[in-house]
Amino acid sequence: MNLQPTSTPKLKVCGLTQLNQIQELIAMNVDFLGFIFYAKSPRYVLNHLTLEEISTIGHHGKTGVFVNEDAETILEIVQKAGLNFIQLHGDESNSFIAELGQKLDPEVKIIKVIRIGENDSETKNKILQTFSLQSTTSNRQPISYYLFDTDGKAFGGTGKQFDWPLLNDLIIPLPYFLSGGISEENIGNIEVLQQKPYALDINSKFETEPGYKDIGRINKFKNLYQ
Repeated sequence: MNLQPTSTPKLKVCGLTQLNQIQELIAMNVDFLGFIFYAKSPRYVLNHLTLEEISTIGHHGKTGVFVNEDAETILEIVQKAGLNFIQLHGDESNSFIAELGQKLDPEVKIIKVIRIGENDSETKNKILQTFSLQSTTSNRQPISYYLFDTDGKAFGGTGKQFDWPLLNDLIIPLPYFLSGGISEENIGNIEVLQQKPYALDINSKFETEPGYKDIGRINKFKNLYQ
């Protein structure tokens, strides 16, 4: 199975909180809109928007970001906000992901985040353990995409790039999102990756403050690599 993207990577903008900015991004044909449902995040969407407001956003790539949340809460938010994707950004176990996948509407896809730190052996073990879910789970495979991000003290939003060439040591069994400090300065470095990302995930590098995006800069970035 060839998982190599046939075109330039898609674009996901995460940490959205402002309806007017969301509409601007939709007009720019951004592929994925990321909403963080983690109360400790400075970009916690429910401090700005209601689930009903999110449900009225007409877009096919609405993605809810969750960190170690219980399955019932995730399922409720997915339904009320009309989400298309779930991004699991915490320490969710393979058994939890498999169970969640069985309860979800098949149209709602799971993106599992793998946070990459400085310890190569520890990172590779974490990655391989997550990959193993694809081969041990029968029936429907619960994970549709991976997302590789930089590990940090908090969950996400480090603005730092991990060692991308580390991914060349892996056979990645699914399409993946690349995250962690992506900017105009380093986007050219994706050429070192043998298996190119399905999508790029940008967040803190393109903000004026947490949750408030620099739309002009995002547009320039999008035009730069597409």
